[in-house]
Amino acid sequence: HFPEDEKLYVKIGMEFFYAIGPEIVHYLKGLGHSIFLDLKLHDIPNTVAHGVASLTRLGASLITLHGQGGPVMMKAAVEAARESGKELGVERPKLLAITALTSFDDESWTAIGGQLPISDQVIRLAKLAEECGMDGVVCSALEA
Repeated sequence: HFPEDEKLYVKIGMEFFYAIGPEIVHYLKGLGHSIFLDLKLHDIPNTVAHGVASLTRLGASLITLHGQGGPVMMKAAVEAARESGKELGVERPKLLAITALTSFDDESWTAIGGQLPISDQVIRLAKLAEECGMDGVVCSALEA
């Protein structure tokens, strides 16, 4: 149960969103809360752009996507958020790039082809996210 007299920023992760669906967003928005959809979108640019547009229409205030999707994907997401917000007459959602999953250690990172140390890749992706117009990044405290 959420307090009715206090407006919150509610984070909804992938498991909860997939289990409950968009109804939870409608419910929480109806109570006046802001929604952080931590869905970590990662797909081809067009698909991510359409996903961001849909989540903007749903009422998300903050959305995560993987920086490893690359510059074309991130730029497409930024443009989709901007255009969708404009069409709806609402503030566009803020977009955060996931730099590297916190579950990665050096061995896992190397196993998937990581050439740079994780800490260097995090910095590289953070700079790229900024260049693409993303609003911020998510990284572990080790790379912050």
